Amino acid sequence: MKNVYIKITILLSILFSSLSAVDNNVSAPSSAAMHLIDIAGKQRMLSQRMAKDYMYGGNKIATSKADKQLKSSIGEFSNSHKNLLNSINDEEIRNLLEFVNMSMEEFKEITNKQFDQDNAQLALDLSESILEGSQYVVDSIKKSTNHKESDIIEKSGKQRMLAQRIAKYYIAYQSGIKDKNTVSQMKEAVVLFTNNHKDLMSNKNNTTAINQKLNKINKLWKIVYKFYLNIEKGGLPFIVYTTTDDITKKMDEITKLYVELYK
Repeated sequence: MKNVYIKITILLSILFSSLSAVDNNVSAPSSAAMHLIDIAGKQRMLSQRMAKDYMYGGNKIATSKADKQLKSSIGEFSNSHKNLLNSINDEEIRNLLEFVNMSMEEFKEITNKQFDQDNAQLALDLSESILEGSQYVVDSIKKSTNHKESDIIEKSGKQRMLAQRIAKYYIAYQSGIKDKNTVSQMKEAVVLFTNNHKDLMSNKNNTTAINQKLNKINKLWKIVYKFYLNIEKGGLPFIVYTTTDDITKKMDEITKLYVELYK
């Protein structure tokens, strides 16, 4: 496991050093760029959802749903990855996408192995690597567009990821990964989701449809976030699974509405 982690660290260092000089070769018309931000942003969510589903299935909780969702998420990630490669010409970003794919291939290998705490930890580490690479792709596209409205789309899309991240760390703790990092990452995700949601609700350009959907999430969030923060107490893994999936679905709908609004 240490060798895999070291390899990830070294490759990321090389790739990020070259990506620091990203130019505008990825630039695209506004509507196309907003769509790419949505696609790349959703890859962040999938990175968290896949690891979550792997651990839920391994712990025999919501097994049927988790296994089905894991399979579908891997397929969706692969299709979106191809879409991004076909849409982005910047060599540096394409190199990073290839690295993300390498991590993804390793993750798929783990899902075919017997579940245990070591493999759960490795799946967790790989999901972080895939997330970090996907976030850099989003940031690079945003930088190339120079379109301030892309911030709202990126923030809305990020909420999808945070909801799945919460469930991922909740089940990671139940899988025996009970270190301080697991708890702190969970709590940080809850705080960030709360702050982002406030920002989205205060956006002056929101349509009536967007505000209605945000208000529905707000009512649910005020109840369920307390369950998430009780990660060390545990006992509510199924509720965490279903509520975070519900929030992710609703935030995906909202993100699509933002893409339409700002295209």
